[in-house]
Amino acid sequence: QRGAFTHLQQLHFIYACSTKTRVAFLNVERLKTMSKLRSLIWIRLAASLHPLFVAAALSFFCAGAAQAQTSTSNFNVTASVQNACTISAADLLFGVYSSISGADKDGTSTLQVRCTLSASYSVALNAGTTVGGTIPARLLTSGSTTLGYNLYTTNGRTTVWGDGTGGSAAVAGTGTGLTQNLTVYGRIAGSQNLAAGSFSDVVTATITF
Repeated sequence: QRGAFTHLQQLHFIYACSTKTRVAFLNVERLKTMSKLRSLIWIRLAASLHPLFVAAALSFFCAGAAQAQTSTSNFNVTASVQNACTISAADLLFGVYSSISGADKDGTSTLQVRCTLSASYSVALNAGTTVGGTIPARLLTSGSTTLGYNLYTTNGRTTVWGDGTGGSAAVAGTGTGLTQNLTVYGRIAGSQNLAAGSFSDVVTATITF
């Protein structure tokens, strides 16, 4: 019996080992099958993605090649500078004039002119707004009373500043692009017998360029 029991145990052991071996074999086969499936999946995935990668690469390199190409075109850039001038005037204030001293009363004013560089200009003065006044003989007025005066181009007060008529002259110049000061020289002749009052006139300066 002992020998038979031992033999039975041996058979049992052999069966158990055989079963484990079969299980191990099946596990190995299963792993091989799964590995083959994974390899197949990767191969098919790579095959399906390959055209996309190729297309992307071609697109990238083609884009790079397109960016490297250039084309040129010329265009004109133009501008024009026109002559221009501005003028402003300060009031000429003679102050107090004595009608009994017999002395002339002098005064000055300044015209500020600004013209384009190299632009030629000419500044003329009109006769004023007092009725009866002319360029050769301008008048200040206080009501119905007038006081004679005139405006000149230089400190010597020999040439009347006007518009070129009646023996007068306009003042010409050339622009510098900066402000230029032109002095107006005024004079009220002495020995004009008249009553006290406040006298005025309005003269217009015109610049031509």
